[in-house]
Amino acid sequence: MPRRGKVVRREAAPDPKYHSKLLAKFINKIMFSGKKSVAERIVYDALTRIETQQRRNPLEVFEQAIKSATPILEVKPRRVGGATYQVPIEIRSDRRLSLAMRWLVNSARARSGKTMAEKLAGELMDAAAGTGATIKRREDLHRMADANKAFAHYRW
Repeated sequence: MPRRGKVVRREAAPDPKYHSKLLAKFINKIMFSGKKSVAERIVYDALTRIETQQRRNPLEVFEQAIKSATPILEVKPRRVGGATYQVPIEIRSDRRLSLAMRWLVNSARARSGKTMAEKLAGELMDAAAGTGATIKRREDLHRMADANKAFAHYRW
């Protein structure tokens, strides 16, 4: 972060197949070692699997998965008078999206399955349905924020 001056946020170009900026960001999250074509193939294979299994528009399933995985609150540690409190705070919109995508990718990687496309398709379908590891992670975060509501006055 620079000491002075603004950081200019660059917009990701939409993906070539579905023309979605959200999907382009997700492809960038999947990408390893700069291999974008491999990441695109994984994501597009996962979306075709979703289309064949659910007979729905795969972009709608993807957007529903992102929406249901997006957290609203998180806890941040604040040190006050020698004690550390977990203070619940609202999350900025860009961080919300980033967390949801990161959780989806990590949960898909941790899943059991043959290929990454299979694992990603399964995780996206589970998240869209409101189940799966990503949704559990969001619920745990919200539960922790709710349990520490008493310390909300330490927020600054």
